Amino acid sequence: MASNYSLDDLRSFCTIVKLGSFKQAAASLGISLSTLSRRVNLLEQSLQLRLLNRDAHRVTLTHSGETYFERYSKVFSELDDIEQTLRDDKHQAKGKIRITAPIYSGKQFLSALFCDFLLKYPDIQLDLRFSNELIDIEKYGIDIAFRVRNPAIDNWVVRQLKLTRNVLCCHINQPHSHITHPSQLVNEPKVTCVGLTPWQLKNQLTGEQFSFAPTDNIKLHVDEIQMMEEAVKSGIGISYMPDYIALPLIESGKLKRILPDWQSEQQPFSMLYRDREHIPYRVRLLIEYILQHF
Repeated sequence: MASNYSLDDLRSFCTIVKLGSFKQAAASLGISLSTLSRRVNLLEQSLQLRLLNRDAHRVTLTHSGETYFERYSKVFSELDDIEQTLRDDKHQAKGKIRITAPIYSGKQFLSALFCDFLLKYPDIQLDLRFSNELIDIEKYGIDIAFRVRNPAIDNWVVRQLKLTRNVLCCHINQPHSHITHPSQLVNEPKVTCVGLTPWQLKNQLTGEQFSFAPTDNIKLHVDEIQMMEEAVKSGIGISYMPDYIALPLIESGKLKRILPDWQSEQQPFSMLYRDREHIPYRVRLLIEYILQHF
């Protein structure tokens, strides 16, 4: 048969026994004496057992009450410990933060920040998953996600950190003067990377747009940008590369741009996290630390 009493009724009973008084128990629980009496009466009626002997001066346990209190007082003691642990978890700078980020942009923009953050808060641990795949954030209990381009996650806050573009580049000795329009790239040797197709380009002078997914003359296709970078520096082919990787290599003379008037639209690198109201303190600290450094 279904029980008609609640957890509050059980807690009321245990509090009376611990304090030895209805009056003190009501004050401790922040309820009226009449409400407390009603809860205990409902509990006894539901169990069809008398748990407490009451008289004008004291409250004592019946035999059934002793058995009941012995079992349930341990339950509430454990619940109180759990609640205290959760309160500490929410308000103290300790515990684990689970993070996911794209492999190369994550390493490029975040690695040093994560290390500095851990040195500043030694009781916090980071569980970091670098992946170019959009992993299941619920399955892995992710607290903070970093994404490029398509940042949306239902009911998550999105904070844009940085804007990036993709540009066309190749080895400095690779001939390219004959290429005057992106359509001429179709038959050129290319190095492509997962997550960086199609090649979406816009002429910054005329506004003309051109997009294509390379299929012909692909010399190397990789799922990791560092390998793509090495291949282009070796002269294997032309690539469509994030500007934060390409521009330093171009400035150092290791690569050169092709069709410099053509590049992708700006793409946001964003940080995402759950609703603002119930964020654990440790997660809030990392969010604020990241925002301060962008």
